Amino acid sequence: MSQDQFYTGGCLCGAVRFEARGEAVSTSHCHCDMCRRASGAPVVTFIGFKVDDTTQTKGAPKIYKSSAFAARGFCPDCGSQLTFQFDKHPERVSFNVGCLDNPELAQPTRHLFAQEAISWMKMDDGLPHQEGGSGGRS
Repeated sequence: MSQDQFYTGGCLCGAVRFEARGEAVSTSHCHCDMCRRASGAPVVTFIGFKVDDTTQTKGAPKIYKSSAFAARGFCPDCGSQLTFQFDKHPERVSFNVGCLDNPELAQPTRHLFAQEAISWMKMDDGLPHQEGGSGGRS
């Protein structure tokens, strides 16, 4: 990705919008139980950026402290999961790729918490599988 890459996105109802510029810090598929429960999906893909490279352009997510080590942001109106942020990395924020206006821009590079993946999830995309995360409980 180039430094001039531009991402936009938001929630289902449009009350919360964001943008990010520059190169993503990481893009990962997460299979952990907490991400599955928060999203209602069998796997969640997040794209992370430096906080300084992101802007809330409309509204703001409601922040929920979802564990002892991280917080998630949701639309206060429609409930869409939008963000994830590890406490020990306040300089980074990750957005749910499903909330991007153009999710094709996000190119995942790995699977996190692969040991927690649902057995029928086929992960034969050639990406590395980690038995833990990248900044929290692992």
